[in-house]
Amino acid sequence: MADRTALTAAVERLAGRLRSLPQRRLQSGAAVAALELARWLAREAELLEFPGRPPHELPDDGIFVVGDQLAVAGHALVAALETAGAADPERADALLREALRRLAAAAKAIG
Repeated sequence: MADRTALTAAVERLAGRLRSLPQRRLQSGAAVAALELARWLAREAELLEFPGRPPHELPDDGIFVVGDQLAVAGHALVAALETAGAADPERADALLREALRRLAAAAKAIG
């Protein structure tokens, strides 16, 4: 299984980067990309934790909090993977790899 600490580290790096970006960079697409990723992370975490229940959508609370939203959603997924890994290790591993892939792509796009 891929290492969940790698996911935590990637989430923290990108969240920190987003928190330090100037307003113009956030407005020029970085915040939109980050919110999309945060929503995906949060949705996947909820689907693992509460199967059979439709997940909530992470609200758009503005460009200045998107780094925090990403951090919270990422940590929620790590916690959900801890639990799901025991029940379905193959699914948890595939989801972890996909999350790492999406974080790497977002980090590259955001800069």
